[in-house]
Amino acid sequence: MLCPARWTHRHLDLLAEAATTTAPVIATAAPILPGHDLWDLWPVQDEDGSTSVIGGRELWMALSAPATGHPEERHGRARIRLLAHRDDKWEDLGNAFADGAAPGSREWSGSAVRRPDGTVSVYYTAAGRRGEARPTYRQSVIEARATLLADNGRISLRPDAEHREVLRSDGRMYLPTEEGDGAPGLPAEEGDGVPRLPAEEADRAPDLPAEEADRAPGRIRAFRDPGWFRDPADGRDHLLVAASTAWEDGFTGAIALAEVRAGTWSLLPPLLVAEGVNHELERPHVIVRDGRYYLFFSTQRHTFHPAGRAPTGLYGFAAPSLTGPYEPLNGSGLVIRNPARQPDQAYAWLVLPDLRVVSFANYRSDLRSAPAARARAGFGGTIAPMLKLTLDAMTTSVIPGG
Repeated sequence: MLCPARWTHRHLDLLAEAATTTAPVIATAAPILPGHDLWDLWPVQDEDGSTSVIGGRELWMALSAPATGHPEERHGRARIRLLAHRDDKWEDLGNAFADGAAPGSREWSGSAVRRPDGTVSVYYTAAGRRGEARPTYRQSVIEARATLLADNGRISLRPDAEHREVLRSDGRMYLPTEEGDGAPGLPAEEGDGVPRLPAEEADRAPDLPAEEADRAPGRIRAFRDPGWFRDPADGRDHLLVAASTAWEDGFTGAIALAEVRAGTWSLLPPLLVAEGVNHELERPHVIVRDGRYYLFFSTQRHTFHPAGRAPTGLYGFAAPSLTGPYEPLNGSGLVIRNPARQPDQAYAWLVLPDLRVVSFANYRSDLRSAPAARARAGFGGTIAPMLKLTLDAMTTSVIPGG
């Protein structure tokens, strides 16, 4: 039976600031889509894991929202966008899905795989419910299998794809995500322009201890960010999901695993839990290199216990097989951190099989709780410069200019 790896404070005690795990300062990040924020980038993969290419252009997806108001409000308006990439240039191909097609009120992060029959399976997070009067925080994993259309240089997904729920938290191994209330950013002060809950609703936010609730970003449990992976050892498809498990009277971050059984996705025990260490292990994904399975995820400094215990960054573990046993890379698990002078400059890193690393430009400083105008002025909301990673067994090093 799968025995989850545990990320512990003993591992974090080994964390040290080093050039090999520190990203360079982002000097500039050019907007890709003027008038819109872009974040949480992922490629459309072929079934061998490589990035899908049509007409010499790589196909990608990202979350997008109009660049108005406080940047933290973007989560309440998120849509999946189709992009093309060639020669270090990005091209906007429009929303991936038709208006109202998704079963949620927002479309959150996921992954995509191009099938031999010309369709693309897009696995993404449906947040809330379609048509709800006010946003809720129910999260489930959706598959939309759409025909890929390419005509006269125009690439799109056929709009009549069925969107079906394939996974939701089971309420046993993983905590349910049925919250009607929540807040997708850090708690804030009155009048600062950051979206937040009325006091009477904040009392009904997820069951965190008081001292944790004050600093828990989002204050919502997780069952999101499905990452598709085909295990080369047996050819079986899997999904990795950012999830939550019980911890004392609150919750802790975990990476859930699911596999296809008789055409149906089934949840397995988690690959990794961060009990007492961190409550949000986002955008999990796996690549295989030199016989090792490298498990990566992103997390933020304010989601550690206690907050600030470790930096915002890309973290990773490695194992001889998909199901483990996993050990932290570089001893601590840290793979890439933001530089100390700009600790929030980038987020949502994703490592490709060729070891390019993509992320998005976030805040130049800690502005989540700043008034809307100030936060907007310091928010990147676009694709960050690519990095390159080297892997030497259990040791990693980051290289600018992927």
